[in-house]
Amino acid sequence: MTAHLLIGPVLRRVVGDKATIWVETTEPAQVRVEATGGGAGSAQTFCAYGHHYAIVIVEGLPRGAATEYEMWLDDRKVWPQPDSPYPPSVIATRPADDAGHPVSMIFGSCREATPHATGRKLPPDALDAYARRMMADPQDPDLRPDLIVLLGDQVYADKTSTKVRRFLRRRRAAGHHGPKDQVVTFDEYTKLYLESWRDPEVRWLLATVPSVMIFDDHEIIDDWNTSAPWRADMSAQAWWADRIAGGLASYWVYQHLGNLSPDELAADPLLAKITSVPDATDLLHDFGLSVDSPMSAENTDRPYQWSFALDIGRTRLVMLDNRCNRVLIPGAREMLPAAEWRWFVDQAHGDYDHLVVGSSLPWLMPPAIHHVEAWNEKAADASATGLAEKIRRAFDLEHWAAFRRSFDALTELFRRIGEGGEGAPRHRVGAGGAYAAPATISVLSGDVHHSYVARADLGPAVRTPVHQLTCSPIHNQVPAPLKPLMRLSWSRAGARTMRALARSAGVARPPLTWKRLAGPYFGNAVSTLRHSAGHAEVLVEGTTKDGNLFPVAKVPLTD
Repeated sequence: MTAHLLIGPVLRRVVGDKATIWVETTEPAQVRVEATGGGAGSAQTFCAYGHHYAIVIVEGLPRGAATEYEMWLDDRKVWPQPDSPYPPSVIATRPADDAGHPVSMIFGSCREATPHATGRKLPPDALDAYARRMMADPQDPDLRPDLIVLLGDQVYADKTSTKVRRFLRRRRAAGHHGPKDQVVTFDEYTKLYLESWRDPEVRWLLATVPSVMIFDDHEIIDDWNTSAPWRADMSAQAWWADRIAGGLASYWVYQHLGNLSPDELAADPLLAKITSVPDATDLLHDFGLSVDSPMSAENTDRPYQWSFALDIGRTRLVMLDNRCNRVLIPGAREMLPAAEWRWFVDQAHGDYDHLVVGSSLPWLMPPAIHHVEAWNEKAADASATGLAEKIRRAFDLEHWAAFRRSFDALTELFRRIGEGGEGAPRHRVGAGGAYAAPATISVLSGDVHHSYVARADLGPAVRTPVHQLTCSPIHNQVPAPLKPLMRLSWSRAGARTMRALARSAGVARPPLTWKRLAGPYFGNAVSTLRHSAGHAEVLVEGTTKDGNLFPVAKVPLTD
């Protein structure tokens, strides 16, 4: 049968003169990509769960150019589509010597797929709006970012659209177990990606700008891995094994695979196994189950590393898994297991100007919420099945503040990096090999359904400005009654009250202070982080009713 392009092309990594492009097809096919200015690559699709995928490494691209490209399945050209109203997609590479060239990345999280995804009419999608603006001239570097950073909830397994719920009702009536309005199996997950990534403007944007992604809870289920009792309760559900296997296997195929560089793809043992067999269903199912192994007091190593790092010019981005590999031992909770934390510290050391940490969950929350989460962790440790555990789940108290050991460790790491000195990252190392602090440290986050910029005060010895940059949602909305509470959580009165609660439980004061520079903004938004030599700024843009972007806040990140 003739193969057709189902999802994609999705441009993922661009490294030097190479790029990776991901696709899903309707049938097995040889996928070939050719850039009009030079550069080509091909790959055979692999099969899993009756679906067909390929990730193509395109080599020999011209440096410092934005080159249009075409895609074939076997001998049929399928991209650009002949009737497309949109400009041709491009692959933009950076110059061979790009150390002095600016870097820009857009970021955000929490994107429901359709205007009426769950029966609610949502404000316009910020990625749609960004794509429409960029379509004016995809060759214009001022309109085209170097990277899209998606920080979680790219799909909602537990909050499905009307269309997906109709599909699920038919499945449940046919005997497939699971909640009636939530996806469980790999095949059910594929419907989420089909709905989300076939959006015409977003499809064009993902075909034209490189992207990296990390999951948050809704890719699996709300509150994923919030606590050890939560894991025990979920594991008792008859459908949970299928959910975690399907969710993690589909995440690996649709999202994580594209996070890997061309060299990492070539060395990846799982990809090598999957592409060597006629049907990788069993391999992926077993993989999905195996990488959900809980951390224990005896074993805090990671079963699989979802975190990754990359450099663009003089900017280093380290994306962290805040969900799958958490250590949930009461009294010793950690966002990252020991081995992954050591990896993160290694990545934070190197030769760069700007350090960017991608964390689906904010490090710096509204102060009142921070103190509530710190109190809740202490109270929940005292009684794992008591009221504090119920409050933790009901109010999503699971950010860095609720993993105090990790919060303090991350704060100390930023302090040490920002002070410079021996052992710190080398910023523009001189002939004498002197060590210095980087120009900026930024934490990119989403999750909380409002956008804000906050600056950390780590003490007078810290020369590097350290900021929390939170952008959420891309396409969702916070319930109206919660907005006043979120505003109150930023107030001094709210912070003092909740700090008193935390102090009553014996929680030490945080090892830093922070202040809000912009926000909170509650509409759909996308943010742009720009780096140029030793300077940085962030622009938060919201969507208008007619689907355009308008500036919400523009904040310099360097003094």
